[in-house]
Amino acid sequence: MSWHPQYRSSKFRHVFGKPASKENCYDSVPITRSVHDHHFCAVNPHFIAVVTECAGGGAFLVIPLNQTGKLDPHYPKVCGHRGNILDIKWNPFNDFEIASCSEDATIKIWDIPKQLLARNLTAYRKELVGHARRVGLVEWHPTAANILFSSGYDYKVMIWNLDTKESVIVSPVRTITCHQDVILSMSFNTNGSLLATACKDRKIRVLDPRLGTVLQEASYKGHRASKVLFLGNLRKLLSTGTSRWNNRQMALWDQDDLSVPLTEEDLDGSSGVLFPFYDSDTNMLYVVGKGDGNIRYYEVSSDKPHLSYLTEFRSYNPQKGIGVMPKRGLDVSSCEIFRFYKLITTKSLIEPISMIVPRRSESYQEDIYPPTAGAQPSLTAQEWLSGMNREPILVSLRPGSQLLSPRPLPPERPLSSAVAPASPLSLDPTAKLASEGSRRSCSLLEEKMPRWAVEHRLEEKKSWLTNGFDVFECPPPKTENELLQMFYRQQEEIRRLRELLTQREVEAKQLELEIKNLRMDSGKF
Repeated sequence: MSWHPQYRSSKFRHVFGKPASKENCYDSVPITRSVHDHHFCAVNPHFIAVVTECAGGGAFLVIPLNQTGKLDPHYPKVCGHRGNILDIKWNPFNDFEIASCSEDATIKIWDIPKQLLARNLTAYRKELVGHARRVGLVEWHPTAANILFSSGYDYKVMIWNLDTKESVIVSPVRTITCHQDVILSMSFNTNGSLLATACKDRKIRVLDPRLGTVLQEASYKGHRASKVLFLGNLRKLLSTGTSRWNNRQMALWDQDDLSVPLTEEDLDGSSGVLFPFYDSDTNMLYVVGKGDGNIRYYEVSSDKPHLSYLTEFRSYNPQKGIGVMPKRGLDVSSCEIFRFYKLITTKSLIEPISMIVPRRSESYQEDIYPPTAGAQPSLTAQEWLSGMNREPILVSLRPGSQLLSPRPLPPERPLSSAVAPASPLSLDPTAKLASEGSRRSCSLLEEKMPRWAVEHRLEEKKSWLTNGFDVFECPPPKTENELLQMFYRQQEEIRRLRELLTQREVEAKQLELEIKNLRMDSGKF
């Protein structure tokens, strides 16, 4: 076991895991009892999807995120596979589209309606038929729209272009056949130009997915990898697996040289698979063990020591699988930097766990929320297949903010109802001059005002800020999700103002009593 230093300077040193209360969990959920080492859960800002038990085929549940509490035993399912479902993944650019793969050797693409399901959903939008044996993993491309990767027990990785009119796609655009055994894990780098795989033949491979060629291959005997993960833009890979003494182990690799790992760390002697999750915005690595209730987290750096242990979240409830909320679905007002959804089979429970940075201020914390990947693709399917690479389009998590990338790509499907926003260049020149004149007059007034008046005005402006943004300058919400976030923020602000009003009333009553006592004392003398 490696030694961890007790003290280390880091803004994430005191991050803690906060499990949700009982009423904010999802109870009575029939979680699958499959023995495969997959997540079995997928989350986005609207829904949580979980693979469930179903007689006569495979099915999964799609539950609205705000529908917590006990689940109806007759809740509608998404069913259409003839075999057990092994993996599900939400489209990162469409919160109402999900992919599922199954033991029936097919992949299906589903459109989830915005309203609640009234009955079982059996009509899929597309079916991908190409694997000869069951399909174990599906992964969406991180920057290109409508590109899906799948790996099966036929030792093949297939690339699918969904930007077609056919409902049944028989031939993938490319098939990668360099693996000698079952693929256990797949991971993309930030712009999706490289694919890393962990295989049952104990080898880690870095591939060029468009050419299907192996760029790097690790055949290190001291580490048997089961999961592999690209660590953002650090040009490093992290793998989890077992050592030659069957201890659970992590290994860090240079993506350009997989001959020997940069560092290895033994964790414990348990037998469950370790699921790694990396947050490129905070450079934090989370390691979740299947079959135990612990979540360990580390800080990753490009310099030695590359892995710095922070602490761990401990629980007595073992997790069967795990889901992760995208960064755009987090609660920035409570300084939440990551959120897990634990599948607890023994209790038929899904428990959200928020990783929180303790801060006293209620304003938006810019240092822990750098620009992050948004929900808009930076490439079309054809552009990526032709050889183009582009970084993800970044957004700010500050409430009411807009896209940060200089040239956002228009969506592939034209929207007839889309309205172009008014450009500041299209304003009338007279209105522009008037606005400039008003700004100049305001600045002159502020110069002539006394110092105490200016300070009072600044204090008044500060009081307009709600959760770190200006209420009056905030643009109106454009989507249903933004509208809900605005509503919740307003509810929180109303609750805070009510508490402040109650506090002021109590202070006023105390002052009245003090005045009354003073008058009585002065009357005695």
